[in-house]
Amino acid sequence: MKIQEAVKEHYGAVARGEQSGCGCATTSEFAQTIGYSAEDVALAGEANLGLGCGNPLALAEIREGMTVLDLGSGAGFDAFLAWRRVGPTGRVIGVDMTDDMLAQARANAEKLGAANVEFRKGFIEKLPLPDASVDLVISNCVINLSVDKPAVFREIARVLKPGGRIAVGDLVLLQQLPPQVAKSVAAYVGCIAGASLMNDYVLMALDAGLSDLSIPQIAHGKQLAGAVAPSGCCGSDPIAEAAANAIASIKMHGRKP
Repeated sequence: MKIQEAVKEHYGAVARGEQSGCGCATTSEFAQTIGYSAEDVALAGEANLGLGCGNPLALAEIREGMTVLDLGSGAGFDAFLAWRRVGPTGRVIGVDMTDDMLAQARANAEKLGAANVEFRKGFIEKLPLPDASVDLVISNCVINLSVDKPAVFREIARVLKPGGRIAVGDLVLLQQLPPQVAKSVAAYVGCIAGASLMNDYVLMALDAGLSDLSIPQIAHGKQLAGAVAPSGCCGSDPIAEAAANAIASIKMHGRKP
């Protein structure tokens, strides 16, 4: 699939250091712009590649002993922050489709001594986990990259235990994108053109059987000050400006009944 392969190649290049993430600032500055603390950045270390559109853990309820699943875990940034909170009795599983990201994440886990964090190769549309096996699903600006978002939400509902919760950060559309942005593969891999209208995004989660959905935080694209959709991410300043007018970064919470 053209889009999926483009996404895979782009993030593989980021993992290899051949391309930068979606930020014009340093990775540390970028992470703090989108909601991470200096302590978070210090803990993550080399797992922070300057990706994402927010901190999905900022408002999430994570307790010791939980099993947490991170969709599109990349080099492990959010997985390691979750690991700190679940403690030695908990477990964190990251799923990513990119070999270079998986290799970096596993190396980072070894450096941190994070023995109860593992990274599995797989697609978020078909997760390599059994039914009803996790307490919390997190994701950071990844679901919007999928070409089959309903399947992603169905998989989230499948792997969650009854009463399990989701805490995802993502980009959504407040209005339709201009044609030059919507048709841009560069904009897609930069997290913009693949985004759904916010109403559609919520409906996909509801249709998958998730309930008690809420959006506790939303930031308009203009408020992100170039952190999420700079020219380097989407190809040109006009594209970035047009996208910023149409997008929002949200946190969405919910649960499996």
